[in-house]
Amino acid sequence: MVRFFYNILFTLGFILASPYYYMRMRRRGNWRAGFGQRFGRYDSKLKQAITNRHTVWLHAVSVGEVNICTQLIKALEPRLPNIKFVVSTTTTTGMGELQKKLPAHISKIYYPVDTRWAVRRALTSISPRAIVLVEAEIWPNFLWRARASGIPTFLVNARLSERSYLGYKRFGVLFRRVFAGFDGVGAQNEEDAKRLVTLGCRPDVVRIVGSMKYDAARLDGHQAPDVPGLLRRVGVSADAPILLGGSTHDGEEEILARVYQKLRDRFPGLFLILVPRHFERSRDVARKLEALGVRFVYRKDITASTQPSADRPECLIVNTTGELRHFYKEATVVFVGKSLAAHGGQNPIEPAALAKPIVFGPNMENFGEIVRAFLSTGGAVQVQSERELETAVAELLENPQRRRELGARALKVVRTNLGAMDRTVEMIVDKLRNGDVYVAPLAGEDPAEAAPSLK
Repeated sequence: MVRFFYNILFTLGFILASPYYYMRMRRRGNWRAGFGQRFGRYDSKLKQAITNRHTVWLHAVSVGEVNICTQLIKALEPRLPNIKFVVSTTTTTGMGELQKKLPAHISKIYYPVDTRWAVRRALTSISPRAIVLVEAEIWPNFLWRARASGIPTFLVNARLSERSYLGYKRFGVLFRRVFAGFDGVGAQNEEDAKRLVTLGCRPDVVRIVGSMKYDAARLDGHQAPDVPGLLRRVGVSADAPILLGGSTHDGEEEILARVYQKLRDRFPGLFLILVPRHFERSRDVARKLEALGVRFVYRKDITASTQPSADRPECLIVNTTGELRHFYKEATVVFVGKSLAAHGGQNPIEPAALAKPIVFGPNMENFGEIVRAFLSTGGAVQVQSERELETAVAELLENPQRRRELGARALKVVRTNLGAMDRTVEMIVDKLRNGDVYVAPLAGEDPAEAAPSLK
């Protein structure tokens, strides 16, 4: 009965929301490519790639999860050498990141819409030996069908914000059985583990492994842009101080621009870099900078032939995806977005892994445990307002020793928390080695114990 009503309500919601999501896909561009995959329709190229192969299906919702997923695949491949990996994502930006960061032998698809017929078609076509969901995107039809088909399912790097937890708990009649179906759950911390058990996960399958974001926060060098070269082309000198706003949300670009205007006379050569969380907001950001009188240039407009002009821009708007970490590398001070004019926060680990001094606002709910680790060790600065942000940035710009200390402490937090990736891999292979999948032994491990199915 629960499934019956879920499917009625989902179908109605899908029909009503379709125009909105269609417009979002159009704004992001390239929405036609792979559109049929969203309904479980795959071309002959994919079918040929997985024919007579054991597959593992990993799902990463969008860009943030893709970064984790790419590192997880690199860690899984040596342990599962005979497996064909298929990776899905929900957004076109996520797909763009998958195509940039993963080699051709990894198949990339769009996640199916959670209707019974689309899910059935997708799972029948791919027939995975296991499914790995990165973080907590729970679609009942997909997981019900996987469980009915005897496919082991894993939830990795699992975290639950207060809002998500209360939402799942409110609809416990629907989600308890869904959560109970997971064969392995890698929780980021004890609080998340308790919440997952409360929602229905079996205690014996929940492991506290830590956050894989620490392991994933590394520059892989794949198609890395020449950020210093880009900055030189628009007239930013090598020793210029740079204030960078990473993954900013609506309202935060204006705040940073006003802070920049107040500090630019005090710190000659100061340059502002804004990296909106959603690149399609770049034009809106540009209009707000124009209203404030801040000269800017788009990242996409900088070419090999670009030369510095007398009217040097004061700000760079990064209207591309997947390059934020490379821009972090050149920053003097980093502000982490979605924390001052919005709620939830964005990932502070990436700049911390580069030993950058980081500042964020009060609204970092999605990274509670991580933020506490940084603040308790003096590895970050938290501000409550635009005025406090201005004070904190000014203090860091004028005090190189303070910047070095803050960055060193942040990096120490990252290094202390490494290892979640390896623990997650072991959770997955422990389950698969009991089936018909070959698991390569670790160094010094008995091959017979690594793959008992070969006895």
